[in-house]
Amino acid sequence: MANHKSTLKRVRQAKAARLHNRYYAKTTRNAVSALRATSDKNEAVALLPKVASLLDKLAKKNIIHKNKAANLKSKLAKKVNTMA
Repeated sequence: MANHKSTLKRVRQAKAARLHNRYYAKTTRNAVSALRATSDKNEAVALLPKVASLLDKLAKKNIIHKNKAANLKSKLAKKVNTMA
């Protein structure tokens, strides 16, 4: 690693950004898994817009790819719609 002041600052900034991104990505993954684990249709219907919003925010900030967010939202919507 170079010892330039700007490089040292970029290392600090990247570390902070990585921690921030990991927190929100993990929070969203937990929300997705909670929705998948839900067997009650009413609860799933209530959770779906919140989870979709979290995925959209991650895609908007390039934490996850926009197609990954779209695929996850599609699969979750399909699961909720096919519940009994």
